[in-house]
Amino acid sequence: MTVTALVSGGKDSIYAAYLAETQGWPVDELVTLRPTEDDSLLFHTPNLDLVALQAAAWGKRHRAVRVDGSGEASELAALRGALAGDRGPVVVGAIQSSYQWARVVRVGDEVGRRVYAPLWRKDPERVVREEIAAGLDIRLVHLAAEALTPDLLGRRLDPALLDELVRRSRTVRRINVAGEGGEFETLVVDAPFFRARLVIDRTAPAVTGATARLTVEGAHLEPKAPVPGAT
Repeated sequence: MTVTALVSGGKDSIYAAYLAETQGWPVDELVTLRPTEDDSLLFHTPNLDLVALQAAAWGKRHRAVRVDGSGEASELAALRGALAGDRGPVVVGAIQSSYQWARVVRVGDEVGRRVYAPLWRKDPERVVREEIAAGLDIRLVHLAAEALTPDLLGRRLDPALLDELVRRSRTVRRINVAGEGGEFETLVVDAPFFRARLVIDRTAPAVTGATARLTVEGAHLEPKAPVPGAT
């Protein structure tokens, strides 16, 4: 039985996979769906090449599955193909997106796999605070909301920045502070359970209207020093 985690490289999918392991579901593989369109409604798209490095840092197998064609039907067909052939559970990082949840569960039912979403319906702000407290080094790599200005691009999502997002949500324009409404997307560059950290060598920021994106053009893994006393 294979435990598969659908991972985009962002905070929620990485954290959900980690929680699955702490709750008795050791993850065997990280699977990434690669849409041909940047505006996919079902899948995260920024910097998907870096999931292979995250998997190596974590000591996990990784599979990248290409989405052939555009639109929902093509994305669901790719997801169905990615999950078929095994009966183990599938871990996802959905928090509040009923669109994503309903479609992943439907595909899971079709291929006979249970979908496990440890973050589902939790308070978004609480989830982000838990992710930060767990030691995830999270960077903002895509912004698409009036309240999120380009100067935030590449910033580490720490307690101070989360407080700022909460403030802007209350005073500028309402946003989901976990980014579940597409307001922002993230990249995890380190975590306590990674054996190496992701070091970003080159980036290409781009701002188009109300959207800002940080594309990582070069990155490598840097081994971390062993923790004293660890076995």
